[in-house]
Formats: sequence, structure tokens, C-alpha cells
Amino acid sequence: MSMAAGRPEPRPAPERRRVRIVPGGPMMVEGPVEIVLDDGSTVVSDRFQVALCTCRRSAAYPFCDTSHRRRARRRRPTGEE
Repeated sequence: MSMAAGRPEPRPAPERRRVRIVPGGPMMVEGPVEIVLDDGSTVVSDRFQVALCTCRRSAAYPFCDTSHRRRARRRRPTGEE
């Protein structure tokens, strides 16, 4: 950090990231991102777009693995009335 007249130079404002919430799906974040988890650990992704899980069903949590799409299978009609 350099000093100007005894004061630190201001840091440039961080670049804004776009976040889009997909109804019934993940939170889409423009990357790269650093994610801080509940336990204080961090996960980093350098991808240009990151899907973050909002349903907590993902085996790759905090990243979305499309587990929210899985639904119970419908029973096939047996032909009996």
C-alpha cells in the first residue's frame, strides 16, 4: 500500500457481480467467485458463471448439481379402471 501525504491511497471499488435467482433452481452468479461457507471455510471458482445451490440437496454443495430437478416418478397407469 502506498502512502500519499501520510494517508493510504483509497482502494478501487470492487467490480460488481450480477446475481440472478432462478425460481425453483440455483442462484446464478457471474464469476470468478470466492464463497464463504457456514463454517468459515472458503471455496473458489474461476468459472465465468457459477450456479449456487439454494435447495441444499446438491452433493457438490455449495455448487448446484441439478438435484432440485429430481422429482418422484409418477406411477404408470396399469390399464385397469
